[in-house]
Amino acid sequence: MPPTLPGTIDIREPRWDQSTFQGRAKHFFTVTDPRNLLLSGAALDEARRLVLAYRAGTVPPGLTEDELWRAKYIYDSAFHPDTGEKMLLIGRMSAQVPMNMTITGCMLTFYRTTPAVVFWQWVNQSFNAIVNYTNRSGDAPITPSQLGMAYVSATSGAVVTALGLKSLTKHLPAIIGRYVPFAAVAAANCINIPLMRQRELKVGIPITDENGNRLGESTAAAQKAIFQVVVSRIGMAAPAMAIPPVIMNVLEKRAFLKRYPYLNAPLQVGLVGLCLVFATPLCCALFPQKSSMQVSRLEPSIQAQIREVDPQLHTVYFNKGL
Repeated sequence: MPPTLPGTIDIREPRWDQSTFQGRAKHFFTVTDPRNLLLSGAALDEARRLVLAYRAGTVPPGLTEDELWRAKYIYDSAFHPDTGEKMLLIGRMSAQVPMNMTITGCMLTFYRTTPAVVFWQWVNQSFNAIVNYTNRSGDAPITPSQLGMAYVSATSGAVVTALGLKSLTKHLPAIIGRYVPFAAVAAANCINIPLMRQRELKVGIPITDENGNRLGESTAAAQKAIFQVVVSRIGMAAPAMAIPPVIMNVLEKRAFLKRYPYLNAPLQVGLVGLCLVFATPLCCALFPQKSSMQVSRLEPSIQAQIREVDPQLHTVYFNKGL
């Protein structure tokens, strides 16, 4: 009979050292694995049951450490870290590669006409809005009116940016026009993410000490969290939207694609997917998920509140979102 698994493994934290880029990369390669999308509801609920039971101090007989970590990552891939709610399927990080490779591939393929630009930017920002809402930081609810206003503002901003850039590049070389979608996506991320997470900027996100004890909510922490997410998202999109246009610009001049033009979109989607398989987890790993901040950089009222509880505390932690 195998030995009973000890109850001292900290599954609230990732399996690998998050103070190093390599450790964070291993963590996010597991979290963003698209195969997690194929798991049944029963498998997700079983993983949730195992994780919550272990956290409560109950170790199911026969459970191995590898099985525990597998359950933890299945749980993390489908349930929100702050609210515990099951996340929307297409909003999960494991959906990033299949969804983005399709949308980005189509944006890079159908960029020549105004209706196509408008349609695919709308699709992309609608998807981004779902992802940003699903992976928001904190447990405070956002009202339907706030959600609707943020969605309309972000989508409008993305479409206007794309159309403006398209008109500016009309008389420039074709390869420049191919980068309009990336420029629009980068600009739109700077609009979409803060708007979809505007409540965090107004009321703050939960901050804790090293042991997870909640100390209050901070808007300064929210600003840092959102900035890190914007940088990560732009980095995620960069290889997938910068490398395929160069390759496709060369391939479209060859006889093969001139003879079989219908292969343009599948090739573009495949190239984007190849880039995203690596860019998504590596850019998520640019910053620790459990981000930190010096107490001295928080709002004065929060600093005073923390000093009353623990005058020796110098660093606080928060979930930055994804």
